[in-house]
Amino acid sequence: MTTTEQPVLHKVRPAVRIGPISLVWRPAMVSIVVALTALLFAAFCWDVAQGDSAMPLSRVLDVLTGGGTRSQRFIILESRLPRALTAVLVGAALGLSGALTQSILHNPLASPDMLGITTGASVGAVAVIVGTGATTGTAAAVGAPLAALACGLLTATVIYVLAWGRGRTGDTGATGLRLVLLGVGVNAVMAALLSWLVARASLVDAMRAQQWLTGSLNAVDKAKLVPTALALALVIVVAVGSARTLAALRLGTDTTRALGVRIQSQQALLIGAAVIAASVATAAVGPIAFVALAAPQIARRLLRTPGEPLIGSTLVGALAVVAADVASRTVFPVDLPAGIVTAAFGGPFLLYLLVRTNRKATLT
Repeated sequence: MTTTEQPVLHKVRPAVRIGPISLVWRPAMVSIVVALTALLFAAFCWDVAQGDSAMPLSRVLDVLTGGGTRSQRFIILESRLPRALTAVLVGAALGLSGALTQSILHNPLASPDMLGITTGASVGAVAVIVGTGATTGTAAAVGAPLAALACGLLTATVIYVLAWGRGRTGDTGATGLRLVLLGVGVNAVMAALLSWLVARASLVDAMRAQQWLTGSLNAVDKAKLVPTALALALVIVVAVGSARTLAALRLGTDTTRALGVRIQSQQALLIGAAVIAASVATAAVGPIAFVALAAPQIARRLLRTPGEPLIGSTLVGALAVVAADVASRTVFPVDLPAGIVTAAFGGPFLLYLLVRTNRKATLT
């Protein structure tokens, strides 16, 4: 008597098709994204409630939905809401820029602040602050973002050109390892130039620049909300449109070329989008350390994805900056800049990534 083996059936995730777009339905991932969104909204409302006189969350929700007295609406909508919105936009931009750079370069340490892009953008913004002596007004709202964007793009271009070469397989291009190593060197040069600008400035301008370099949300200018939001929207459009390209880039050079992806041009496009997001975010409030580095890795572990998730990284980045702003005004006895809080928690996370990467390299 013979028996035939029954085929093993694997559970297939259901697909969702919207016009030409086809997506795989992952309930666990969707639940985590919804939970992150709800947590971000709660932290946002809590941030708005903080100030010289704390307000209950119920009153904040009442004002945000159109209620409240005239004085309450002025305090929340005019005084506190721009700061909380800026924290969300800056954190989202940093998280998304970190996810793009880490996905392209296949390295968890490849973030705009580690590659020197954030420092290069800081050089441009500090040059405007030192040159004009302005942290608010038209010069700060227009000049600083433009200078930061220009210097960030210039820094990224220099790193990309220096990293261009021929690899072991004979292909020409800019490899991830070269970009990271050269980015560390360029970061040191930009940091030295930044110190020189502050040292050459007058005492008043140096104090203004130093306050900005701590990544503080205390002196948020409402005029910076629009350019930051527009830059983030542009990067989101580019990132969403390049989602398939990012997925293909994770499969290796040969497979990516076989799929018809132009590697170097797509890398340049996505790195440019990441530089725009990081530069504008830096110009808005100053350098917020380690958010672009940590947010994609935290999101990757939460969502259990093979690469750095774009939406999850955006939400985690926004949540990190908002939570840092809340903690700086509630946990500590002194109102600390948000950049100091993120640096305090990001430093140990960087050490964790270094140790983990070193152990992987040792095992392989």
